[in-house]
Amino acid sequence: MESKEEQEFMAMIRTYERVIYKVCYMYTTPNTPLHDLYQEVVLNLWKAFGKFRHECKPSTWIYRIALNTCISFIRKEKNIPEIITLTQAADHMEETDETQAMLRQLYRMINRLGQLEKSIILLYLDERSYEEISEITGLTVTNVATKLNRIKDKLRKMNKED
Repeated sequence: MESKEEQEFMAMIRTYERVIYKVCYMYTTPNTPLHDLYQEVVLNLWKAFGKFRHECKPSTWIYRIALNTCISFIRKEKNIPEIITLTQAADHMEETDETQAMLRQLYRMINRLGQLEKSIILLYLDERSYEEISEITGLTVTNVATKLNRIKDKLRKMNKED
């Protein structure tokens, strides 16, 4: 029989499952498939669950652990040159209209960003406030705003180049 803590944890995982998958998907590589990353994130969430003090939103706490777990995996794999990109995943989607084509282009450009930039834009696209992004990434709100503006500029330049 599951303990109350296990039940609470499982309910939280079910509630935020899409958030976890979304973060893991952004960091999937040939040596770290989506399923493996997801399991590692859930394991790290479980290990930290007893220490979660509810001083921030559960989603903020989950984002932070998921991003840190995924980034740690990427750092371990730095010497592996081939990466499964969002571009490759997007190539398998049917291009049904102009919006689909624009989404594919956006994924291609985001995949070319650095780890921190990718994390910030992912959170921004998920409609997180600057304060939440700051809390998750450990940056100041001002630094988040500055980096976000630079990322947007970088994406605009990439778009013009392509």
